[in-house]
Amino acid sequence: MKRCSWVKLDQPLYVDYHDKEWGVPVYDDQHLFEMLCLEGAQAGLSWWTILQKREGYREAFDQFEAKKIILYSEDKLLALQQDTRIVRNKLKIASVVTNAKAFLQIQEKYGSFSEYIWGFVDHQPIVNEWPSMAEVPVTTDRSDRMSKQLKKDGFKFVGSTICYSFMQAVGMVNDHITDCCCRQQELAHEH
Repeated sequence: MKRCSWVKLDQPLYVDYHDKEWGVPVYDDQHLFEMLCLEGAQAGLSWWTILQKREGYREAFDQFEAKKIILYSEDKLLALQQDTRIVRNKLKIASVVTNAKAFLQIQEKYGSFSEYIWGFVDHQPIVNEWPSMAEVPVTTDRSDRMSKQLKKDGFKFVGSTICYSFMQAVGMVNDHITDCCCRQQELAHEH
């Protein structure tokens, strides 16, 4: 079975992520928040590095419950900088707290984070038709707009490239290449 070329075929965790998560629409606020934080943690690193640490992130950051994260003390943040289960970058760790505060403000203003974030794609997944991964962009006008707005709304580690990766990860954009087995399964479900 053919898959998108970025998948490490010898790593079941990676294959599972590609086949069952990447490009699948997510509307759950907590999962969207988790993915936004994980994409931010990836900055300058590979997604494989973060994927391998995802369970550690969930444990370290209280399953990404924003209401718990906003209460983190300075001691908790210092402890996280020593936690080998996550990327121990001080700015990235602090950004999770900053983003939790912004996330809760968005929920209050829009009723849900999902309502807000899906607005960047008019509440409809964008399904692209790329013959190869080489043609898939790393940013788009929409990711530029999302990045600009997220920053304006108080989020950190949300550059346009991170935003586009997030959009792909949570199914706002489906960039499975046209002959990927996941794309073929989706087409079968549509007919």
